[in-house]
Amino acid sequence: MERLFKLKANGTNVKTEIMAGLTTFMTMAYILAINPNILSGTGLAWYSVFLATALAAGIFTAAMGLFVNFPVALAPGMGLNAYFATVVISSKGGTHPITPEIGLTAVFISGLVFIVLTVTKVRQLLLVAVPDSLKNAITVGIGLFITIVGLKNSGIMTIATENTVTDIAKGQFTDLLSFESVIHMGDLIHNHDVQIALIGLVLISILMVLQVRGGILFGILGTTVVSIILGYTSFDKLSDPDTPWVPNFSELNFAHFDWNGVIHTGLISVILTFTFVELFDTFGTLVGTATRAGIMKNPEEGRKRVGKAMMVDAVAVSGGALLGTSTTTAFVESAAGVAEGGRTGLTAVTTGVCFLLSLFLAPIAALIPGGATAAALIVVGVLMMQAVKDIDFQDLVVGIPAFFTVTMMPFTYNIANGISFGILSYVILATVANLRGGEKKYKVHWLMWILAVLIVARYAFIGSQG
Repeated sequence: MERLFKLKANGTNVKTEIMAGLTTFMTMAYILAINPNILSGTGLAWYSVFLATALAAGIFTAAMGLFVNFPVALAPGMGLNAYFATVVISSKGGTHPITPEIGLTAVFISGLVFIVLTVTKVRQLLLVAVPDSLKNAITVGIGLFITIVGLKNSGIMTIATENTVTDIAKGQFTDLLSFESVIHMGDLIHNHDVQIALIGLVLISILMVLQVRGGILFGILGTTVVSIILGYTSFDKLSDPDTPWVPNFSELNFAHFDWNGVIHTGLISVILTFTFVELFDTFGTLVGTATRAGIMKNPEEGRKRVGKAMMVDAVAVSGGALLGTSTTTAFVESAAGVAEGGRTGLTAVTTGVCFLLSLFLAPIAALIPGGATAAALIVVGVLMMQAVKDIDFQDLVVGIPAFFTVTMMPFTYNIANGISFGILSYVILATVANLRGGEKKYKVHWLMWILAVLIVARYAFIGSQG
C-alpha cells in the first residue's frame, strides 16, 4: 500500500483513505438510479444503463487511483446525461432522428478527441494558462454548485414557475409572469425528503464541529438509520425487481454504435458540445479537488498528476460509451471524500470497488435516502468555500472574473458557464489594464486568447440555434 499510494508522503493512512473512499461513494451512489432513469427515456433499457453506470464508475475510478494516485472518482456526469437524452428525444419525429446508438457513437468520438488533446498536452496547458485567482474561484464556485445540487435534490430549495405556483401558498412571493421563475424554500413540515436532509445537515455538522474522523460518512449512515426508524425508508427495496441482487451482463449494451448514422445525421455540433462542456467541467473538477487535497501545493508535481488524471478521464469518456452510457467524467462529489481526508489513489480505488460491488448489492445501496447524501453535499460546499480567502477581490482585474466564475456556476447550474465567463472577462480586463498602465502587469497566456475566442464562438453558435 505504501509503495503504491505513498500514504506517508501524503500525510494519510489506510483507514483514512478507505473512509474517504466510502464517503465519496455514498455521495455519488445516487447516479446508479438517476442515470438509468434519465437515459431510459431515450429508449435504452433501464437495467442495461444501470449495469453500464456501475461498471464505468467502478473501472475508471479504480484506474484513476491505480495509475494516477489521485483521489477523484468518475461516473456518468449529470448535465451531460440530460443533454444526451434531450438530443435524442427532441430529434424523434424529425427528418434525421438521432437514435441512442448514434448518441453513444457521438460520445465515443468526443472521447477520442479528448485523448488527442491530452496526448498533445493541450488540456494540461490549462493549468499554466489559467491564473491562480480563477483556479481558487473555480474551487469556490464548485462548492456553491455542490450546495445547490444538495439543496435541490433534497427539496429544501424549489424553483417556482407560473405552472407550479399553485403548489406554494399565496402571498409568499409576487405574482409571476409566464417567463419568470423564482427560487423558493421547500416544504419543511410535510416533505419527508426535506426532513431527512435537515436531520442529516444537523448530524453531519455536529460531527464535523466535534472533528469526528469520518463525520460525513457516519452522518450519512446515521441519517439513513433515522429515516428507517421514522418509516421513511422501507426494507421493501431489498426485494425490488428493478434492483436485482445478481447482475445479468448479457443485457449490457456493449459497443452498440451506429457509425453510418453519425455520418448521415451530421452530429458535428453535438460532438463539439460534448467536448466543450466536458473540457471545462473536468478541468474545474480536477483543479478544485486537487487544490482541496493539497496536491497543488507543489505546482509542478500537481500539474503532472492532473495531466495524468486528464488522460484517464479522456479514456473514460470513450470507455463509458462502449459500455452503453453517456459521458463518464470526474465527479465534483469527489470533494466529499477529500474533505474526509482522502489524499491518494486509495480513496479512488475504494470508491471504484464499491461501485463494482453495487452490481451485486444494488438493493442495499438503494436504501440510502437522497436527503442523506444531499446533506453531505451541502456541508462539503462549506469546506470548499474556504478557498475564497485566497482571492484578491480588491484587485478588480482578478476580482471581477473570479466573481463571475463563482456566481455563474450555481446560478446557471453549469460549471462550464462559470469558467467561461471567468476566462473571457479576465482576458478582456487584463488586456485593458495592461494597455492603460503601459506595462504588462497581468499575464495573459496565449491559450487564454484561444479559449476566449472559442467561448465567444460557442455562445454565438448556441444563440443562433436558440
